[in-house]
Parts: sequence; structure tokens; C-alpha cells
Amino acid sequence: MKISIKETQNPTILKFEFPDFITQNQNFEFKNIDEAKNSPLAQQLFYLPFVKTVYISGNFVAIERFSIVEWPDVQDAVAEQIEGFVNNGGVIVLADAAPAKKQPISVYGETTPNPASLKFVVNKALTKTAAEFKNLDEAKPSPLAQELFKFHYVKEVFIAENYISVTKYDSISWDEITLELRTFIKQFIENGGTVIDESQIEKTEKQEKQQIKNFDTLDNTSQQIINILEEYVKPAVAADGGNILFDSYDENEKRVKVVLQGACNGCPSSTFTLKSGIENMLKDMLNDKDIVVEALNG
Repeated sequence: MKISIKETQNPTILKFEFPDFITQNQNFEFKNIDEAKNSPLAQQLFYLPFVKTVYISGNFVAIERFSIVEWPDVQDAVAEQIEGFVNNGGVIVLADAAPAKKQPISVYGETTPNPASLKFVVNKALTKTAAEFKNLDEAKPSPLAQELFKFHYVKEVFIAENYISVTKYDSISWDEITLELRTFIKQFIENGGTVIDESQIEKTEKQEKQQIKNFDTLDNTSQQIINILEEYVKPAVAADGGNILFDSYDENEKRVKVVLQGACNGCPSSTFTLKSGIENMLKDMLNDKDIVVEALNG
């Protein structure tokens, strides 16, 4: 049995994946050795002085470390310890162990300017990396999105910091499906389901352009545009269940290209928003009346 080491979006948490499932639809979280009495493996791990929290779910054990070490210095030794423990017959979780308690959450639906999209707001953080899924194949990083695509009327799913935007096909009305979707999302999260595995999200070129490490390589105008979009535009489109990404700026044509996601993609009012809102804002703030904004998918 070989353990695979996988990074997560949180640099203090590392996942140690097994080739097979180690729990059956159960999730466990242990904060100390006393809490871990139902998991001999977790108890063993807490003897390591840098282990802060142990999570056990599905096919992995995730460990949150204290800052006294860095993962590259100890991760291989931890993986070997887990492998040795299991290969020698060690028990990961006792058969009668009670899973982690459900975390009560609230979910409510909000209309958006796009009649085909509804925004389901959750009272907890879901992800630090917004992601859009247009079909089941794209939804591999998100178990929640995969399950939502099993509803025949779900066309697209967009997941942001604390909400999920669902775009439906026109063949059905929101009155028929809103309660069903809201209930499903609430139960999925309360039962410990994974909304999104940020470590599996492939960074697109558009997303990379907005990362700090690449920001400094852009021209001054592009940097100004990104700053304006981040500070003034993104909060507004997020309120409507969507997102906006900077794609490029052509200095010769004075053309700004953006990508709309979530409820903003395909919204009937998106053209008006681009021209009367974003385009005018950029013209004023950059003091350039020739700027034109174009949505690549609008």
C-alpha cells in the first residue's frame, strides 16, 4: 500500500491519500489525542509535536501542522509512518466510531439579473478560489458540482467564496426546483460533503494573469485595469452571483477583454453592464475616452 502526498490550498494542511476508501461516507476531525480515542492512527500521529489537527475522510488523512516545521522537511517521514502503521495492521478508525457532528448551516436563494441563474448563499466559507463548471467532466474538482449535474435541469455551476450559482435549462421554472436544490445543497454541506478541492483546480491563463506573482510583469495600464476590476467591479458582480476575469488589454486598439462567469455569463443585461457600467468606469478612471470593453464569452 502506497500513500500519495497531495498539497491543498492551505499551506499548513497536507493530504495523505490512500489507493482505496478508508471511511464509508464518514468524516472525522480530531484536535488532540484525547479526541482521537476512536482513531488509533490519529492518536499515533499526535505524538508528532507539529501535528495540530487530523482529518480523516473518504480516501485520505489530512494533517494540519503547527508553524514549528515546514511540510517539505517532514512530509515523507509522515507518509512512511502512516504506511508502516497501516501495513502492520494498525486500525485507522474504530468500526463503531461516531463521525464528526453535523455543522448546521443555512442556505437561501437569491435571484440574479440572469433569469436562468439563481444564487444559493451559504453562511460559511466554501472556497478561496472561484471556479466555474460547464459540464460534468469539468466538475472533477468539485464533488458538490458533480452531484448537482445529476439533476437533469442543471446546465452550469459556479462556486465562489460563500455561494453557489446554478444556471438551469429553459425547460423548467425556478418555482419547480428551487426548494429541491436549496435542500440538497444544505444537506450535502451539513453532512460533511466536499464542496470543492482547491488543489485540483487547474489554473487557467486568465486566472494566472491576476496572481500577484505575474501581476508585476504586466504593463501599467493592465495593472490599473485589474485593480479597478478587483476593487470596484468584482464586488458588484459577486452580489449578482457572478465573477469577472481580466483577459487582456490591447494598447493599439484600446480594447479590454474580460471573461464573465457564473450568473453574469449569458445574462441579457451583461451587454448593458459592460458598456454603461464597466466601460464608462474605465474611461473615467483611466482618463481615456477611447477604451472599449469586450466580453469574450458575452
